[in-house]
Amino acid sequence: MQTLDENTRKTILGFQKNEITEQLGKKAITPDDLAEDVKKNPDLLPKIYKGISSPNTNIKFGCAKILKLVSAEKPETLYPKMDFFINLLDINNNIIKWNVMDVIGNLTKVDKDRRFDKSFQKYYDLLSDKSIVSAAHVIDNSGKIALAKPHLTQKITTELLKIENIPRSQECKNILMGKAILAFGKYFNQIDNKDEVVSFVKRQLDNNRNATKVKAEKFLKKMNR
Repeated sequence: MQTLDENTRKTILGFQKNEITEQLGKKAITPDDLAEDVKKNPDLLPKIYKGISSPNTNIKFGCAKILKLVSAEKPETLYPKMDFFINLLDINNNIIKWNVMDVIGNLTKVDKDRRFDKSFQKYYDLLSDKSIVSAAHVIDNSGKIALAKPHLTQKITTELLKIENIPRSQECKNILMGKAILAFGKYFNQIDNKDEVVSFVKRQLDNNRNATKVKAEKFLKKMNR
């Protein structure tokens, strides 16, 4: 869908707040457009939170995307609802779950109360989720989480090093190990057990997935290992 011009968007936002998500459901406004307005007007957030539970897929998935987009640039506006997002990790809807996982990853940057720390294992248990995409989201967010929370560096590293032995098809593990290499590269300087990580990466030099093998080669070259 084309991005709305500014005048059209202002017209739609002229509706009462309780009609905003309905316009999203009718595709009269895109999640990207509405996210921009939510960043400027946080008073719209209650309707977006409520929209997550809508039976209308355009609304619930659109609201999930909006929250993800807002969290990337304005995490402080969503942080009061950190527990709301953590509870949504139990939702029986993968698309919502994946967006929420990214939101939580973004909120760690402003997690002054260490709410994520209390739910660390709940988040990292998703490495064993039946969906490889859930596991991938954990890994993809691990670099930013480690940078935001250096005190969790060793715990995060320990969890990612388990990927080799998680019960999955070898091809799935190959994909996830490639992602883990990229994650390690983002916070390698913080890691205490560097030799263990380097050994993990070196083992992937023989990985039969070429993309993972290349990631290992680039990592080792960059780290002069």
